[in-house]
Amino acid sequence: MLKLRRLSVAKLIGLGTVCLLGALSSGRVATADALTDLIPVTDKTENSACLDCHAVRGFAVPIGDTGDSRRRSLYTDIASFEDSVHAKEPCISCHVDIVQMPHKKDKKRSVDCVQCHEKLSKDVAAGYTEGERQPGERAGVDRILRNIGHYKDSIHARASEENPDQANANCWDCHGKHDVFPLNSSDANVYRLTTPQTCGRCHEKQLSAYNQSIHGASIQKIGKLDTAVCSDCHTSHQIDSTEDDPVKLTITQNCGNCHDDAYKTYRATYHGQVSSLGYAHTAKCFDCHSPHDTRKVDDPLSMVYKDNRLQTCQECHKGATAGFVSFHPHGNAHDKEKYPYMWATSTFMIVLLAGVFLFFWTHSLLWFIREYKERQSGEIKMHLDENGDPATKQYVRRFTKGWMIAHLVLAIAVMLLVITGTSVLFAESFWAPIVMKMMGGPKVAAVIHRIAASTFGAIFFGHIVVLLHKLLIKERGKFRWFGPDSLLPRWQDADDMAAMFRWFFGKGPRPTFDRWTYWEKFDYWAPFWGMFIIGVSGLMLWFPTFFASFLPGWVFNVATIVHGEEAFLAAVFLFSVHYFNSHFRPDKFPVDVVMFTGSMTLQEFKEERVLEYQRLVEEGTLEQYLVGAPSAKRTRYSKILGLFLIAVGIILLLLVLEGFLENFFR
Repeated sequence: MLKLRRLSVAKLIGLGTVCLLGALSSGRVATADALTDLIPVTDKTENSACLDCHAVRGFAVPIGDTGDSRRRSLYTDIASFEDSVHAKEPCISCHVDIVQMPHKKDKKRSVDCVQCHEKLSKDVAAGYTEGERQPGERAGVDRILRNIGHYKDSIHARASEENPDQANANCWDCHGKHDVFPLNSSDANVYRLTTPQTCGRCHEKQLSAYNQSIHGASIQKIGKLDTAVCSDCHTSHQIDSTEDDPVKLTITQNCGNCHDDAYKTYRATYHGQVSSLGYAHTAKCFDCHSPHDTRKVDDPLSMVYKDNRLQTCQECHKGATAGFVSFHPHGNAHDKEKYPYMWATSTFMIVLLAGVFLFFWTHSLLWFIREYKERQSGEIKMHLDENGDPATKQYVRRFTKGWMIAHLVLAIAVMLLVITGTSVLFAESFWAPIVMKMMGGPKVAAVIHRIAASTFGAIFFGHIVVLLHKLLIKERGKFRWFGPDSLLPRWQDADDMAAMFRWFFGKGPRPTFDRWTYWEKFDYWAPFWGMFIIGVSGLMLWFPTFFASFLPGWVFNVATIVHGEEAFLAAVFLFSVHYFNSHFRPDKFPVDVVMFTGSMTLQEFKEERVLEYQRLVEEGTLEQYLVGAPSAKRTRYSKILGLFLIAVGIILLLLVLEGFLENFFR
């Protein structure tokens, strides 16, 4: 316990005179010019010397120019100070600018909590050796240094606009001056129950709104300690302007510390995915639930109350219609009882993905094993002619220039769709924020995504128009809809598939094919399914205001699921199964350029399309398809282009799979 030291009567009278002059003079602190009895302050000066004056209740100085003005208290409550965490600290350790008593005239009273705690922490840390270091103590020191760094970078540490010589908020504004208590002490200014009032001394409007909220009511009425207070959302020291995007994102993440389930479902929406990427232009928790006046959903004053929800949505979606109200912002596809449509859609897509990948990956694996064995045994001749030389002189046209251009444009469009779409779908993967930043952010990526989607759609529907013109007008009555040149599935495809599996297991010869194989037909018809699922759902998400004018909001939850899951299916299938069928099987590795040159060798044609070759020979029409070999330059550039597209596809495949696995195991 600190005690006032015993003083002589003369000494006490002298100091009392100093105190009286400081309190009653016309705004001027007693100085060496007015008094001759100066007491120098040294590192040996005891606290009692300071408390001789500052422990006198009512000790103060005028703030204005006259003694009649408002006064600034200089009184220190000894009992509070003795119970504080600084009880053993000498006054001069904080008030380092004080060099004499009475103090110099117009002396700035500067207390640097940061410098003191920073120096103390570093000294303590330096005093530890590896063998003597106490983990708990060391963690405390590190925490202090971290908090100091956060404060120094915060908006509180910056100069005030009203008074550039002062910070917006000093340490003692929050922690107290001489009554600094441990954080878990009910006497502390920053005790959980008193934190709102502490912050409210500067942020009055925010405190008023907070007091009306579900959080504030829990604090005021029942003293619930686990209710959110200012520091839970804004952090304790790493505080910055709420206009800054990083702060908005931090507050959103902090909401998830208490509302974990709601935060998980939020992150699954486009709003949350963009936030996870590090951008703050989409809706965040406080945009819908109010930043301070947060209320229960069933509270008529809540922003998300059923009668207020549309108006809340219209803050961002200006033309929002009634359909927005029934959208589930926290819909959970795993909750069958509460969100049956989402659950049914998600279950269907999971079964579809599992079935497609199980069948085709198994198909590819068996094909690789069988073809590799034949190649090792010499059964595959690598398209050699009768003399055993590479058959490179005579070629057969397989694709026209229009087909080749359409394929190239579609390939580029699909890759752009995959990289822009999956960066959002797997926003929490390590690579998504990096890729998104390289693309210029979600807004730019959205534009690229829509341009690529429009390009894909134009090629797709353009192909249908050209095809219908050919079949219904140009070759009307001549085309055999289920003939060998048709891409329509037929029973022969089932027979070919069965024969292929018999060959896989060595139970039959390698099957022969006509113009189109069953796997090529699947590749062809898959975009029709994909365009319907991805295209329609994508349009709904692109123009929500229009579709919400006549569709219920839950449809958009379903559209989000099918759009993402089908896109994942398409990306993984294309860059694994399709790549294997066209490029990676031993007979084609590392690249097949037929789609870039438009032709293949006659010998290769004979071996791969036996039935078509025989049919063309019998019909006498083979000559119509024979062309010269592509130039060496075209072949070289075709290989370079093919290998480049394959490399990009493999990179995209790895990113997509990593994002899926990271999301799955989270």
